Amino acid sequence: MTSHLKLSVGQYSDKGRKELNQDFHGALIPKEPQLSLKGAALAIADGISSSSVSQIASAAAVKSFLDDYFCTSEAWTVRTAAERVIAATNSWLHSQTRRSDYRYDKDKGYVCTLSAMVIKAATAHIFHVGDSRIYRVHEHALEQLTKDHRLWVSQQESYLSRALGIDDQLEIDYQALSVKPGDTFILATDGIYEHSDTQFLLNTLREHPTSLDNAARQIAKHALERGSGDNLTLQIVRVDQVPGTEHAELQLQIEQLPLPPMLEPRMQFDGYEIVRELHATSRSHVFLAVDMASGDPVALKTPAIDLADDPDYLERFLLEEWIARRINSAHVLKAESPGRNRHYLYTAMEYIEGQTLRQWLIDNPRPDIETVRSIVEQIARGLRAFHRMEMLHQDLRPDNIMIDRNGTVKIIDFGATRVAGIAEATVVSRQEQVLGTALFTAPEYFLGFPGSERSDQFSLGVICYQMLSGRFPYGTQVAKCRTAKAQQKLRYDSILDDEREIPAWVDEALKRATHPSPEKRYDDLSEFIYDLRHPNREYLNKTRPPLIERNPVLFWQGVSALLACALIYLLANPLM
Repeated sequence: MTSHLKLSVGQYSDKGRKELNQDFHGALIPKEPQLSLKGAALAIADGISSSSVSQIASAAAVKSFLDDYFCTSEAWTVRTAAERVIAATNSWLHSQTRRSDYRYDKDKGYVCTLSAMVIKAATAHIFHVGDSRIYRVHEHALEQLTKDHRLWVSQQESYLSRALGIDDQLEIDYQALSVKPGDTFILATDGIYEHSDTQFLLNTLREHPTSLDNAARQIAKHALERGSGDNLTLQIVRVDQVPGTEHAELQLQIEQLPLPPMLEPRMQFDGYEIVRELHATSRSHVFLAVDMASGDPVALKTPAIDLADDPDYLERFLLEEWIARRINSAHVLKAESPGRNRHYLYTAMEYIEGQTLRQWLIDNPRPDIETVRSIVEQIARGLRAFHRMEMLHQDLRPDNIMIDRNGTVKIIDFGATRVAGIAEATVVSRQEQVLGTALFTAPEYFLGFPGSERSDQFSLGVICYQMLSGRFPYGTQVAKCRTAKAQQKLRYDSILDDEREIPAWVDEALKRATHPSPEKRYDDLSEFIYDLRHPNREYLNKTRPPLIERNPVLFWQGVSALLACALIYLLANPLM
């Protein structure tokens, strides 16, 4: 069974000696599968006392963080999702001030601090702006994890150097910490931490292990008795259990759904009628079927029976459809949504009537450069849809690209795709294996490094190179180079030859996109696509590569011919 994240949370807030409580706090621990996909979130905000509307700002900051964070894509990392939500809140608060009577006095506008924590799997992600604080509790001390963004101009006077709503641009402090069962964290406003005794706080936590709300109340009362004149807000969170490595949503399907029976033509199966088998391998079977409710053709994929006891395989098998449901692009295979419950373990995707790029290249061995550009541009649009969702395809090759009857190019097969939001939820790090196909896989994977968007760019560059030449930029040598030194010796084989009219600047674009070092490739995929169609001035200034680089075989054949002629001449005309 799948283990889940379990937390205990205690909270308390009071206006203290002030007339109005300008602090705000909140926590949200969702149910599975969202708990595994997004984690649990806590946030605390402190409005500035000089403003009469800062309580609105602090309430908006916490509410929007807790609401909007859980509306972001599950494919995104915690950092990407949280920082985008906080940045949007900051922009809204700043615009409220600009539209109010306080637009010329920021100290009276919609301004507040924010300290937030998202605990996902075995990692705590901390986001911080202002001078509220987050601590980690040790047995005999408190470790302050956040830095106060407060500038002191004298012993009596200070001001916030960073807070939500002050400016339209915001710098957010971020850090990630590994957590284990028993770890305890405290989120507090200055009304608490400036007047609390550390030993009292630690003793109170030990005395109330089963009621953190009582502990929070006692700590706030203690701070008030010690002279705190500010609002008092405190959150305590304890990690009771960290989850296993399974993807909860997919694992639930694996545990509850049986494998499908052997499918045959004309067979009715789970609301579909099987038409014929499309493809079969040792890992899966793909069938053309018709949805009996809508009449639409669909492609059903069933897992191999021999791998039924392999949970990692089954999870990756189901992940393909999970990914397809979260990408919306005309150039990416989409998942079907029949609107009914499933009774077996399988995936349902759109049926593409067409052929793979590999078969298309067999039928069109010498495509013109404009056709190649069109195909590559469509693949790039699909890749960018992956990258916007923080996903890497990692197995881009002609077999995983379809061209339908209308000429639309679609990326298929997401079996090797890396989803950042799921990858960061893996508690136990396993040795990553190279999942792609060697000839199209970026060199960094063979060194054991994680991929990046530039890794997919390398694969696309190789595909483009192959379409134009029928060859590969480094032959078959990339997969053989398992050290950085060996990869440094790789030499790009120019695509230019005497048989095809290909602009030299296109060759330079391919050379950069397929460079062995990822940092020397294009910063963005769009730059590569642009350079395939528009001459880059940097490349135009370069001279045509020598024959030994363009065609080493022809060069050495020529050298051999010249040496042979010289030898024949010498033999025919011996020296006297």
